[in-house]
Amino acid sequence: MKQTVFKETHEKLGAKMVEFAGYCMPVQYEGVTAEHLHVRSKVGVFDVSHMGEFTVKGPKALDLLQYITSNDVAALYPGKVQYSCFPNGKGGIVDDLLVYNLAENDYLLVVNAANIDKDWAWVSKQNEKFGAEIANISDSISQLAVQGPLALKAMQKLTDTPVTDMEYYTTKTLTFAGVPNVIFSTTGYTGSGGCEIYFKNEDAFKIWDAVFEAGKEFDIKPIGLGARDTLRLEMGFCLYGHEIDDTICPIEAGLGWITKLNAKDCIDKEYMLKLKADGLKRKLVGFEMIDRGIPRLEYEVCDAEGNNIGIVRSGTFGPSINKSVGTAWVKAEYAKVDTEIYIKIRGKLLKAITVKMPFYKGN
Repeated sequence: MKQTVFKETHEKLGAKMVEFAGYCMPVQYEGVTAEHLHVRSKVGVFDVSHMGEFTVKGPKALDLLQYITSNDVAALYPGKVQYSCFPNGKGGIVDDLLVYNLAENDYLLVVNAANIDKDWAWVSKQNEKFGAEIANISDSISQLAVQGPLALKAMQKLTDTPVTDMEYYTTKTLTFAGVPNVIFSTTGYTGSGGCEIYFKNEDAFKIWDAVFEAGKEFDIKPIGLGARDTLRLEMGFCLYGHEIDDTICPIEAGLGWITKLNAKDCIDKEYMLKLKADGLKRKLVGFEMIDRGIPRLEYEVCDAEGNNIGIVRSGTFGPSINKSVGTAWVKAEYAKVDTEIYIKIRGKLLKAITVKMPFYKGN
């Protein structure tokens, strides 16, 4: 198993460690529900150093990124971040990712930990046609996600650059805790505000200590990946291998908003245009349980007669909303909001209803 630079730190703090995406990671410290609610109300720190980072630079950078991603990279400007995905040329998704425009012709791609090698091979292969300057810097970069309504207030203590008023999906390169050239962004995966901090591995412990010292007055706590999953699911955010994978098209997954087919040519453009014209056969939906039960990945979704109409892609009990919720791929005719569906749990058909996401509406 791989490990982040903070592995021993997590263990000393009493974290329960598990294998996640090939890394030894903290799943919880004091408990998923307590950690979840702490992020919603105060501030929590996630070690997300397992994520992958690629740089794409030079005069051919934009041409490459326009071709291999679904969103319109030309709409970015220095300091702006974009959510996107890599269409795989077969009607599915290689991965979802963030595209950071750090400066002119200077981009950072942030990809999922489990897909680093696959994504790097994909980007490298496609770049043979373009010749952009690309590098995989994943092994040299660590990342902390500081999340919650008090996060930016706490982190402002560590930099002279204003960060408390940063808009959602923006980034700045700044001096943080005395460390220069730190990438600081506000993309968030919890729905409760906050930031992400990218830095070199050699600066990891200095930044960790500074973050927790700065957050002490705000009751800052380390948070595990268990709560990261419940927080993101309450927001209806996709997780690769669940809501999206190499078999589902971005449009089927409700990601039409990051699929800018009129703006450019990209991989799978013709396939997706035809899919839209012909009509979707399946869609991703959010649902709330009416009957008591917690849905889980790959549970069967049925109609009232017990006929299979889809499959659960994520499910949990949402601590902020006090409901069991989930996502599912279902036949398109069952995707309309307020449609009754049934989740097969331990052989029983339990009633649920499709709802508009996010499940958690925030303040």
